[in-house]
Amino acid sequence: MYALSRLAPEVRQYLLVTGNYWAFTLTDGALRMLVVLHFHSLGYTPLQIAALFLFYEIFGVVTNLVGGYLGARLGLNRTMNIGLGLQVAALLMLTVPAAWLTIPWVMGAQALSGIAKDLNKMSAKSSIKLLVPDSQQGTLYKWVAILTGSKNALKGVGFFMGGALLALLGFTGAVLAMAAVLALIWLASLLLLKKDLGKAKAKPKFRDIMSKSRAINILSAARLFLFGARDVWFVVALPVYLSSVFGWDFWMVGGFLAAWVIGYGMVQSFAPAITGKASGQLPDGRAAFAWAAVLAGLPAAIALGLSSDLPAQWVLLGGLMVFGALFAVNSSLHSYLIVSYAKEDGVSLDVGFYYMSNALGRLIGTLLSGWVYQAYGLEACLWVSSAFVLLAALISIGLPRHRAAD
Repeated sequence: MYALSRLAPEVRQYLLVTGNYWAFTLTDGALRMLVVLHFHSLGYTPLQIAALFLFYEIFGVVTNLVGGYLGARLGLNRTMNIGLGLQVAALLMLTVPAAWLTIPWVMGAQALSGIAKDLNKMSAKSSIKLLVPDSQQGTLYKWVAILTGSKNALKGVGFFMGGALLALLGFTGAVLAMAAVLALIWLASLLLLKKDLGKAKAKPKFRDIMSKSRAINILSAARLFLFGARDVWFVVALPVYLSSVFGWDFWMVGGFLAAWVIGYGMVQSFAPAITGKASGQLPDGRAAFAWAAVLAGLPAAIALGLSSDLPAQWVLLGGLMVFGALFAVNSSLHSYLIVSYAKEDGVSLDVGFYYMSNALGRLIGTLLSGWVYQAYGLEACLWVSSAFVLLAALISIGLPRHRAAD
């Protein structure tokens, strides 16, 4: 505590925001794995399990749109703390007797968790804009990359944690333990997080939830297709394919996907170095187009490889590793651009609108992942993925250039 008190106020707040985000992300990843493993053991099919998360994604779209407005009116400290509180409530909803854990009840808990997750994410990403001077764009990029990359790495750790807690404590015990720890973190956040962080000087009207910035609208459209491109094959199609075609058991599938997410997060953290910050260059609209263009052909190449005589496991797993690295750079670059483009007063309005597009892309990708895979197979999902990334690249041509490095 003494060392923490000696840090600059902005750094202390950044560490508090990041710590909240990390704690939430661990429970979010663990909860997803707990639900998947538990309901899989009860005999649910992969598509039925995916349906349990449908409200999670739908409510994410609404929350990002409205959450930015709430952050600008109430302050980001309040929206972050509301998110933490709602996650505790969502966890407690799942501690009821097993007979009460019906599909509608679990979908309701997941809806609450989806609201909590996007309030927390929007608050964390928006807060960084206010903690770094506008002239220090290089520092802003670094801090955003660390926050984004560490979040995804910890989500992968959460997958492992969920499986371990399920084995040690059972479903109810695991969920109750996570709720207790997160409740303590929530209480600490209520006491320590700066009041009125991100509160707009001029009270925004509800109609202001729709962005009026051309750059943010273009970036949001590109983000929608970028994340739709990932989830159209990653959410349902890939796990089902690994299980049904390669014959992997569920622990192999879950462990592999967890390791992939951890690696993906690590690459995100190093994105500033990969995209040229070390040489004094900061990414702009041209960089967003170039990195998306590089990624666009990869899913199609994997699809062609799977339909050839090449070993399917090597083609798919090798392609997935390359896809993860390239996608991580694209995602981290986008995360920096939205924070950089957003106006400082009422920053959460711009960030919330952008992440609404992100959530909508995930929702579209999730729905298509189940439908396209069931109707046409994994190769078709990969072709759709390539088309979506290509659209993201073409949309990115309209993004403005960014300022030079500080």
